[in-house]
Amino acid sequence: MADATERLVNLALRLAAARGPVSATRIRDEVEGYPAAGEQDDDAFKRMLERDKDQLRENGFVIEADAEGNYRLDAEATFASRVTLGALERAVMRAAGLAMLSDPSFPFAPELRFALAKLSAGPEGFDAPLSALLADEDPVSQGASVAIITGAIEARKTLSFRYTNSLGEHKTHTVEPYGVFALDGRWYLVARDPSLDETRTYAVTRAEDLAVNPTRPRHPDFERPADFDVGRYINLPFQYGAEEIPATIVFARDQAWRAPALCSGVGTLTERDDGTAEWHVTARDGRRLLRWMIENGPGLTVAAPSTLTELLREEAAATMAAHEGACDA
Repeated sequence: MADATERLVNLALRLAAARGPVSATRIRDEVEGYPAAGEQDDDAFKRMLERDKDQLRENGFVIEADAEGNYRLDAEATFASRVTLGALERAVMRAAGLAMLSDPSFPFAPELRFALAKLSAGPEGFDAPLSALLADEDPVSQGASVAIITGAIEARKTLSFRYTNSLGEHKTHTVEPYGVFALDGRWYLVARDPSLDETRTYAVTRAEDLAVNPTRPRHPDFERPADFDVGRYINLPFQYGAEEIPATIVFARDQAWRAPALCSGVGTLTERDDGTAEWHVTARDGRRLLRWMIENGPGLTVAAPSTLTELLREEAAATMAAHEGACDA
């Protein structure tokens, strides 16, 4: 039988999945962790269920009961209380989450990917507050654009748009859209540019005049690769930007076991004779790469290029100075 914590999770999942009120009898019969009717008297079961409901309510779940004794989870009113995590705690949670994503039997991979995205460092610095990761940029405009992009992805039709990169350069792109994801309150499109024969990531807020190819609407323009996984792009936020930096990252010997999950199948990962692992990857934003390394450290170092090594020293010195100033104050 499931323990108390597992029983609470099972109860929450059952109520969340229900399309209508659920009776106590159905909870007893269908939720793993509650003894069967012949193994526990009714009064003891009711006391256990009441304790479990109270525990869920303390954790932010809004559970309503009707006159017939049926229960319903109010999904719109239910929310998690604010959680503040330090850099080390985020790194530990991210490492554990990536390990679970590497398990093909894990059933909640899409939900976990978005949770991990919210744990990523924000653009404000190496230790941005979690609230900064949830701030949306023009949600109405992004929502309308994402709806157009999603339609193109589902129909496998090419997508054209006018794009302004981070350098202020304007160009019209016609791409094969593979997937979309949200990170730091912003939506991104992952698409292949046939003219470059390269898959890139585009910030939706920088795309204008999106248009889906209207010709032969019932016939797809392309086939998405069978091994495409948008989670790889969520996990590696330094993969998009205006730069192109061939980088070499070394995983220490005691951290090399984490490398396959952290690299998400991108770039080239090699196990070295001394037990360390060497990762060759093209980054498009040096600062984001360094933030990613710090968040997923310790045990990750930059072997090349030297410009990233120097930038890491500068950022570390600035962070230490900021903390010393706060302590002095």
